[in-house]
Amino acid sequence: MKKIFVFCLVLLFIASCKSKKATSDSFDSKAIKTVSPSEVESIKKDRAFDLGNRLLETCNTSKFKVFSPNEATQKVIDNATPERISATCKKINMRNGKYLGLDLIEITFNPVTEEHVFRYMISYQKKLYKRELYVTINKEDKVSAISTKEINPKPM
Repeated sequence: MKKIFVFCLVLLFIASCKSKKATSDSFDSKAIKTVSPSEVESIKKDRAFDLGNRLLETCNTSKFKVFSPNEATQKVIDNATPERISATCKKINMRNGKYLGLDLIEITFNPVTEEHVFRYMISYQKKLYKRELYVTINKEDKVSAISTKEINPKPM
């Protein structure tokens, strides 16, 4: 009985060490790529900056101009309600202070969905917490997603 048990363990060990098959190179051609700003159409760059800036400027002025169907997808328009923006602005203003501006960090392109993601560093009055703005522009030159993310400080 012990010999059968040991034999099964050895067989299980050998089977688990089986090498994996190599993956195809076609996956690499569909990988998300970082692109330079000169490679992106100016309408995409301008739209990402303008709508992101307009949204964040709302925190300073408390006046939100609703996105039009030419600028953003219906999902973004439905989610960008004055009530939701006001609640988010209250939280951000308490922690970060007044909104000052945006600085482009990088642009990535996803060939599968044909979307450009613009990543901006948001400048605030208080420098304690850093936040980034992500604006996604689809192939129809409409904003399909807007989000902010707090960046954790790196230990020294």
